[in-house]
Amino acid sequence: MEPVCWAAPTVRLNQQPRNSRLIPTPFAIVPGRLQWTALFACWRDRVQVSLDPECFGKIDAAAETVQRILATQRPAYGINTGFGKLARTRIDDHQLRDLQRNLILSHAVGTGAPLSDEVVRLVLLLKASSLAQGYSGVRRDVVTGLLDLLNHEILPQIPSKGSVGASGDLAPLAHMTLALLGEGQVRFRGELTSAAKALQQVGLRPLILEAKEGLALINGTQVSTALALHGLFVARRLVEASAVIGALSVDAAKGSDEPFDPRIQAVRRQPGQIAVAAVTRALLCESEIRRSHLENDPRVQDPYSLRCQPQVLGACRDLVIHAQRTLLNEANAVTDNPLVFSDTQEILAGGNFHAEPVAFAADSLALAIAEIGSIAERRVALLIDASLSGLPPFLVAGAGLNSGFMIAHVTAAALASENKSLAHPASVDSLPTSANQEDHVSMATFAARRLEDMIQNTAAILGIEWLAAAQGIDFHRPLSTSQRLQVVHDRLRSVVTFYDRDRLFAPDIEAAKALVLAGAPAESCRDLMSQLWDDAP
Repeated sequence: MEPVCWAAPTVRLNQQPRNSRLIPTPFAIVPGRLQWTALFACWRDRVQVSLDPECFGKIDAAAETVQRILATQRPAYGINTGFGKLARTRIDDHQLRDLQRNLILSHAVGTGAPLSDEVVRLVLLLKASSLAQGYSGVRRDVVTGLLDLLNHEILPQIPSKGSVGASGDLAPLAHMTLALLGEGQVRFRGELTSAAKALQQVGLRPLILEAKEGLALINGTQVSTALALHGLFVARRLVEASAVIGALSVDAAKGSDEPFDPRIQAVRRQPGQIAVAAVTRALLCESEIRRSHLENDPRVQDPYSLRCQPQVLGACRDLVIHAQRTLLNEANAVTDNPLVFSDTQEILAGGNFHAEPVAFAADSLALAIAEIGSIAERRVALLIDASLSGLPPFLVAGAGLNSGFMIAHVTAAALASENKSLAHPASVDSLPTSANQEDHVSMATFAARRLEDMIQNTAAILGIEWLAAAQGIDFHRPLSTSQRLQVVHDRLRSVVTFYDRDRLFAPDIEAAKALVLAGAPAESCRDLMSQLWDDAP
């Protein structure tokens, strides 16, 4: 696999980035064989995507199979019948186009803030790749139409709420499809406008859907998967930031590096623990602060938030890698229904639209994100407690007159507590729909969507920890931390100065949080971060 630089800017799901007008990244895809480089590039910025020409034969064959099935007058679900509970209703041939258009209009019932451009780009890429594998029975015009939207920056406005993650992401994908029909609103080159106007400006005509095509477009897990991929991409940064900032906290608290000895990790046999401990050892290597308390330190063992970082963060890292494997499979899956097998001239109804794998992956990411924030909050609490850290109370000179980091820690505690509720598994919930025809659902869309709030919370906690750890390092002068960690310290100090007395604190926290989200803590030690993900897919 080509190396992927995961450290790129991020925005909230309902916050639209300014249109950079940068030259788009061009790449060709082989449907069903998407790689992380393509997924990450599409999420990160503008792209120009082309299809491997060999896929068109399979697309055409599947579309021809649909027409042959129609010619036999046999009932086929969603092709010449109604949908869901209405599957027994036979539709006349002259109404098949109306059936598909009505399906899109009736299912476009989403609500809530629109998904961000970065997520919508992924949705379009994933849907095009799925349909282009030749099992959905759509014409090539449908697939190229989706890529036209992506390549011309015509991004459908997709409400973020309204899917239960089974029978496909019906409502959000219906809103996606509206743009193909020249209906609804889109963001065209960064500006909100009507789909009809945007299509006209680039010389595209609205699509008229043929039999099966509307159903193929809205059946599928692409929205859930795109949201989960967004969570995954940023969760990787949070793991890296936690490894780096956690090591800085160890030095700020004059913690021991003995718990990171490779022999301790080896007998536990957990790959994430082994990797995190190795990274922590390398970060702390040659620290003058560490050398200053190797002898005559009365403390026997450090608190768990310092000592057990490999065990906790390593387990989080392992969850992220497990989710990554699942989501790469899902990104390359065909998840609509029914499926067309042109080699045997069969159309088979199944349940690939059920997004349980995505729900489980998203729930795993939620656990990891919550625990990263939880242990970081504990390190902040340790650093401000003079009896534990040996640093000035609340990390400020003249405590009493100055409150220092007292309430910054309260903010970290509030966010960590909020994450506990958000981390509750969404996948254990189910609510029957469609008159009990669709009687078990995954809730994958919410499982993945809620990751953004958790990401924002944990990034803020890590930002506060970074501020606290840097403050502790400054109090140890003239002793210095390791060369690697000094670079990390200086990166923060390039935007936030030492907290010498009480001042408006919120801008400092927001600046540190933004750096965490952008992947800044790991910028100077990318070689170590690659070791952290050695066994990732």
